[in-house]
Amino acid sequence: MEHLLEIKNLSVRFQTMDADVHAVNGIDLTIDAGETLGLVGETGAGKTTTALGIMGLVPDPPGEIVKGSILFEGEDLLKLSEKQMRRIRGGKISM
Repeated sequence: MEHLLEIKNLSVRFQTMDADVHAVNGIDLTIDAGETLGLVGETGAGKTTTALGIMGLVPDPPGEIVKGSILFEGEDLLKLSEKQMRRIRGGKISM
């Protein structure tokens, strides 16, 4: 069965003047059609960064997705162009 959303080993970092900040470190999750997932955690835990990563909106620079895959309806969002992502954002994926 294909999942609606499947995130595998997602890692996102931000480069600052002082150091690299590892905001998301190897997150894995799956969501099937009809399911709802809530991310809960302290400020700075990576909830918003994970959502921005899914939508292809991590500000680059200073942020970048350094590894992992984000499969939405079987398609790796990290391999799509900005034009292709604009067709998905809002209509199919939002936060």
